[in-house]
Amino acid sequence: MTFLLAAVIVLITLGVTFWASGRNTSAGDFYVAGGKISATQNGIAIAGDYMSAASFLGITGLIALNGYDGFMYSVGWFIAYLTVLFIVAEPLRNLGKYTLADMLVYRLKDQRVRFYAAFSTIVVSTFYMIAQVVGAGSLISLLSGGVLSPTLAIPLVGVLMIVYVVVGGMLATTWVQIIKALLLMFATVVMSVLILARFGFSFSELLGAAEARNGPEFLGAGLKYKNPIDLISLCLALVLGTAGLPHILVRFFTVPTAQDARKSVVVAMGLIGAFYVMTSLMGNAANVLVGKDTIVEANAAGNMAAPLLAQALGGGAGTLGGEFGLAFVTAVAFATILAVVAGLTISASTSFTHDIYNGVMKGGRASEKEQFKVARLATVAVGLLSIVLGLLAKDQNVAFLVALAFAIAASANLPVILYTLFWRGFNANGAVWGIVGGLAVTLALIALSPNIMGVDPPEKTTGRHPIQRAAIFPLENPGIVSIPAGFALAALGALLGRRRPEDDQNFEEMQYRAYTGAGMDGSVAAHD
Repeated sequence: MTFLLAAVIVLITLGVTFWASGRNTSAGDFYVAGGKISATQNGIAIAGDYMSAASFLGITGLIALNGYDGFMYSVGWFIAYLTVLFIVAEPLRNLGKYTLADMLVYRLKDQRVRFYAAFSTIVVSTFYMIAQVVGAGSLISLLSGGVLSPTLAIPLVGVLMIVYVVVGGMLATTWVQIIKALLLMFATVVMSVLILARFGFSFSELLGAAEARNGPEFLGAGLKYKNPIDLISLCLALVLGTAGLPHILVRFFTVPTAQDARKSVVVAMGLIGAFYVMTSLMGNAANVLVGKDTIVEANAAGNMAAPLLAQALGGGAGTLGGEFGLAFVTAVAFATILAVVAGLTISASTSFTHDIYNGVMKGGRASEKEQFKVARLATVAVGLLSIVLGLLAKDQNVAFLVALAFAIAASANLPVILYTLFWRGFNANGAVWGIVGGLAVTLALIALSPNIMGVDPPEKTTGRHPIQRAAIFPLENPGIVSIPAGFALAALGALLGRRRPEDDQNFEEMQYRAYTGAGMDGSVAAHD
């Protein structure tokens, strides 16, 4: 039944993809759906992009196994959108055209910035994508009883992703994300109602049952994160990293105006906030109704907690229960992975085509037809790369890759975005130092952390990460060090760089356009 439901979802989304293909007549249509997505549609699509398998499967499992500490992931990811709403959404939409690099180059007027911003986008997207692809392979393999191994499942996900983006572009990707978000919200709402029905519609009674089963420490801090610095570092990466995630930021170019960009974030925050509240219900209920041992037996990291909970809610509790519940939730999780991977793919291919190929290699002179062709070829290349890297990582613990993507975004992208918007003395040299330095520091600290240096044999896992040896850098997430380093390197680069006579005028023009939208007529194609 799982494969039947998954096949139905895939067929529906493929139908949407081929419908959208007839509406891609230009590079702008392919990159950002011509800027014609409504605020509500975009808000739902953002939520679909953001509520990944790591959220649905991962956080539910973390809460089921670690209680309060697991819920801190939900809090960090939700609060992150306040940064996006108040700082990034409006100026990004007013200054950019297709990518994050557009916004930076509008003020800094340097093609080096465009190249390194595009490179950072591709790196972040790739790390995020590997985790999703490997997660899909593990999910399919586990639920097929080993009939489909990750070696077969990973290419399947990669091929579907390529078809979605190559054929349908951003319009198809948007609608795939909308369909997935609505399915995910439906599944979590129904499961939450069934959970509350089991506990007299009392969240307090549910928590009391979890406490009785696990002890009072389950509802307090410190069960997972013994070192509070590790938790602070993780939260910094989650809260600040979202404002620099390229596959999230590109969604603001799909709406007609900056006002629509802000409205999109508000809609997304409503859906995301409700979803993360429900993960608390699902995680605690999985602990009580399924049990830690059963969850860990299915998957050491707890990723099967949500599907097992859906199965446990059967037996007359409702239509979304038993074997159908397991199949439906699993199919939704698969759709979740497909939608997120499609968003990451189009973000990476757009950055390569628009910024590196057209902006740097062709000096902005590539024709629409040429860009359209290269964008599709870049999508195939990104898809094949993700398949190869996913196959290489299929036997490894890749949970740290998502946190790595957030840490890179917060350390390399966010400092440059904020300095570009608010510091008059910032310049192109500072942007290059910030992006390259933030990226290098983050990758170096991850390489020296327990995630890498802690690997004994990979089969010895704790569910958190492989058993640790002494690591040179003791924290799992480098955010508390790499984020300040990114800001410091960008500032140092700006201070050491040469100021040009036009820098002050560029700053004034950027500020005026960023917060008034002057010079825009609501059409993506009309931007400079």
